Amino acid sequence: MKEYKYTINGNEYKVTIGEIEGNIANVEVNGTAYKVEMPETVEAPKPVARPVARPAAPAASPASRPAASSTGKSAVKSPLPGVILDIKVNVGDAVKRGQTVLILEAMKMENNINADKDGKITAINVKAGESVLEGTDLVVIE
Repeated sequence: MKEYKYTINGNEYKVTIGEIEGNIANVEVNGTAYKVEMPETVEAPKPVARPVARPAAPAASPASRPAASSTGKSAVKSPLPGVILDIKVNVGDAVKRGQTVLILEAMKMENNINADKDGKITAINVKAGESVLEGTDLVVIE
């Protein structure tokens, strides 16, 4: 038997999942019993693999560390999912390695996203207020 507490639209629900017989589950919601029919093809959820956190370099946190370094064009990638708060550069601007190019809010914290090399901004792929996923190309430096 498993018990869960959910809040939906401000209403709290206590859900208890009892025995499951075939495709019928005995469920109790806030003290009311229900028999819930499930499709026969229901599979157990598969665990999601998450990357192991690497320790930060002494001089920089993971969010302020440059995403990649190479010659030619390279994109500064988002190190974690979040929302773009501010873009500090424009297309055509010259930047130095380690210079802040934008501010990313993630987990209620502001993170400086820095240039990964010296060069010129050739593209800005995001806008202020936009949500981004980990690995999203934010700006391109040539």
